[in-house]
Amino acid sequence: MKHIRKIISALILFAEMSALYILIPYITDSGLRNAFFTPPRAAAVIPACFLGLFLFVLINIFPRFTFLRTFGSRNQILEDGAALLQLFLSTGVAESLFVILYTLFLRPDGTGPGYVVGRLVSLLFLVLMESVLFWNGIIRVYTTSVQLGIKWRVIGIVCGWIPLVHIWALCRIIAITSREAAFEEEKFLLDQIRAESRLCETKYPLLLVHGVFFRDFRFFNYWGRIPHALKQNGASVYYGSQQSAASVADCGQELAERILAIVRETGCERVNIIAHSKGGLDSRYAISACGAAPYVASLTTINTPHRGCIFADYLLDKIPVKIQKSVARKYNAALKKFGDSNPDFLSAVRDLTASACDRRNSMLPNCPEVFYQSVGSQMNCASSGRFPLNMAYPLVRHFDGANDGLVSLESACWGDNFTRLVTSEGRGISHGDMIDLNRENVPGFDVREFYVNLVANLKNRGL
Repeated sequence: MKHIRKIISALILFAEMSALYILIPYITDSGLRNAFFTPPRAAAVIPACFLGLFLFVLINIFPRFTFLRTFGSRNQILEDGAALLQLFLSTGVAESLFVILYTLFLRPDGTGPGYVVGRLVSLLFLVLMESVLFWNGIIRVYTTSVQLGIKWRVIGIVCGWIPLVHIWALCRIIAITSREAAFEEEKFLLDQIRAESRLCETKYPLLLVHGVFFRDFRFFNYWGRIPHALKQNGASVYYGSQQSAASVADCGQELAERILAIVRETGCERVNIIAHSKGGLDSRYAISACGAAPYVASLTTINTPHRGCIFADYLLDKIPVKIQKSVARKYNAALKKFGDSNPDFLSAVRDLTASACDRRNSMLPNCPEVFYQSVGSQMNCASSGRFPLNMAYPLVRHFDGANDGLVSLESACWGDNFTRLVTSEGRGISHGDMIDLNRENVPGFDVREFYVNLVANLKNRGL
């Protein structure tokens, strides 16, 4: 049905533009005007022109020729923008062919100055109408698309000035934004269908614990679109809010205090922790060393280096201490501005080494009353990850084997259950993909649906 409506819109626009191209010279040339515009014809042409203008405006507002709105406003704007670009491309190609064929094979009805001016004006109108379609569409997709990212926005701007290449770039932008709109609509409808089931309404609330060098910000969620998806399905979500760069012991103590505060505030008795990266180490420390065990029902670690990173030992051994301290000072100064009261870059890094994790594991046994499970993912090649994961991947692979750009699959395994996430084709799943850091729809892996199912399983366990 959507495609039929788009075809109807394209045919209407093509008919309007073609009619204008033919009609305008008859208006500007006095001889043709007197011969063509008899009273019956004038009575038909004038209302048709107003109808054409109305339809052109209507299609620019509702390019899919529908007033039906079924999902979020941002995605509606995105889908309409992609539809406008499709209309621009299809009518632009069709009009170009029409103008060429009309000029070559249909003998002009006039040759005077008025006719020549009219033909130029008609071409100007065609360009103007196509420009309205293009800018209306490109502004919509540029302001609403998540999947275009900076890369395709820049490519679109640069290639827009290169003949033929700009058509390729436009086709890619249309494909990316159309897929995104369709995917988001499917997810919206899925959440609507299962809303009453409240799949993620667990007995105990969720506590999302971030990893190293990041904080829980109000305007930039570390967990991307995941919390919204969980809440849509009934989850109650809280955040760890520990420092971004501190030792496992310091962050663990902060988390223990945070857990107690949530329990006292809500009366929930216990929490289900979902922790990413170093946050999993901080959470284990809070449970086993800081007295938080009675208040934790489960701990799910996501790509956490439980056995450390051998490459971190190697780097700390090879990089001179002077350089380490210089880098640490710069990081600590920056992290203070983002809310860390007492950042300690080197302590955070040292606690991620294999040697430090080995010592800590021997001192922090799992608590029997807490359900432990873990998740690990794998990139398929260096280009699978965004910077700096694309650079770290070969180094980690050399020392630790299959990894997500930072943490090996072997190191991520912990607890009663271990979920190994890989894709047979494409880029694989990086450390950042596991928390939707770049808000990217990864081929073969729906991160939001993964977390919905993860929490639904906790619910099924009575947690």
